[in-house]
Amino acid sequence: MNNTRAAGRREWLGLLVLVLPTLVVAMDMTALFLALPRVSADLGADSTQQLWITDSYGFLVAGFVITMGTLGDRIGRRRLLLIGAAAFAAVSIVAAWSANPQMLIIARGLLGIAGATLTPSTLALISSMFRDERQRGRAIAVWATSQFAGGALGPVLAGFLLQYFWWGSVFLIAVPVMVLLLIVGPMVLPEYRAPEPGRLDLASVGLSLVSVLLTIYGLKRLTVEGPHDLAVPLAAIVAGLAVGAVFVRRQLKLDTPLLDLRLFRNRPFTAVLVALVLAGVAMAGTGLMVTQYLQSVLGFSALASAVLFAPMGLAVAVGTMAAPGLTRWLKPSTAIAAGLAVSVLGSVLLVLVDSVHGLPLVMVGIAVLALGTGPLFALGTGLVVGSVPVERAGSAASMSETGNYFGGSLGLALLGVLGASVYGGRMADAVAAGAPAAAGETLAGATAAARQLPPTEAAELLHTAKDAFTSGVNVIGVVAAVLFSALAVLVVKARSTGTTTDSQAEIQPAAA
Repeated sequence: MNNTRAAGRREWLGLLVLVLPTLVVAMDMTALFLALPRVSADLGADSTQQLWITDSYGFLVAGFVITMGTLGDRIGRRRLLLIGAAAFAAVSIVAAWSANPQMLIIARGLLGIAGATLTPSTLALISSMFRDERQRGRAIAVWATSQFAGGALGPVLAGFLLQYFWWGSVFLIAVPVMVLLLIVGPMVLPEYRAPEPGRLDLASVGLSLVSVLLTIYGLKRLTVEGPHDLAVPLAAIVAGLAVGAVFVRRQLKLDTPLLDLRLFRNRPFTAVLVALVLAGVAMAGTGLMVTQYLQSVLGFSALASAVLFAPMGLAVAVGTMAAPGLTRWLKPSTAIAAGLAVSVLGSVLLVLVDSVHGLPLVMVGIAVLALGTGPLFALGTGLVVGSVPVERAGSAASMSETGNYFGGSLGLALLGVLGASVYGGRMADAVAAGAPAAAGETLAGATAAARQLPPTEAAELLHTAKDAFTSGVNVIGVVAAVLFSALAVLVVKARSTGTTTDSQAEIQPAAA
């Protein structure tokens, strides 16, 4: 029986405050996509600078999240959260009035470092505020909902702002939210730091940073280069993994490691973390292909595509909110597996999409696919954080967030390359028959080539190219279905063979 003191009004108000930075960080990851063309035109950014404007934020969030999660355990989670919020607000103002591409790239990188303080701090504070397992499950579901809702709403809000204001307004939306956090946070959020945290191992900090940055950089470059130039991205990935191996060996030798890798001895914990990573692969890969499908195949504008794609993020949010209620009737592991089975159905719908009338199937497919992942993201995150003593919650939260970033980067890189390969294979006959070589590389190349052809030939080339790209969407749907099916089996088998029972380690249903 759980005798832990239940959270009161102050804790629930504190949760609402913690949702604010979580929402903003998620929105900041996606809001810039629509603003990038206007930013590039105003600042004169070339293609390489555009890439760094978009990627520098995510790179540094991923690189610093491990360090920041553990740092919060040592200096105080509320203190780190407020420091990060103040920095995020200040740098957002700088980013909004950047005078040149270099200034904006630096500002985005600093925003990434500030953002890395926020997510693990909010999740770790939830673990210390909500000691009752049922309430913690409900709180984490709300937290996860804000993450996915922010990612879905970011492009939509950016599109609205860009209709009426200049591109810097996309950055300024964070400022009032962070100011509110700085005012209200000290009144409703408790401070927590580990009683005996040990020293922060700077060598481990450096190793984790280099490993994550090199690996994420390699995966991002693989997305851009595709199968055409693998030398640089593969070298970066191999170097990152090598540094990561050194990092792992060091952690296993330290009395107070930066990351407690001994947690992986717990098979259910490991299975859920693997599931979080691979579900991120499937989500990111399908998201990449579907957004391109909406714009390049069906011909929607960037803003319209963002609105049409929003149900994917909103469906995850609905699934995470519903997850604690499911555990009134199902074991948490069963609820996660059942959700993943729903995701399989959504993936199968993407297999049936065609290049002409595919919009209804795509809309329903991404919504169903995303809805099914909700229990994994809500209950799985709760398991990861709940598997450690409260003084190590920041470290566990950073492990969960790092897994999310790696999963997303892997999905964009590997499934992006797979989609490009399917397209190239389907276009091989057209190129052999005399179509321009550029048409066989990308759908954008085919569109450009079609402008130089007579109307009949242009229409035929575009039809072939759109069918080829849609085949890539179909193949990614198959891969996603296989991944979700395997993860459902993995979660159930790990729970049945693990040493930790459902009632001990997983999130229980929220009180009515």
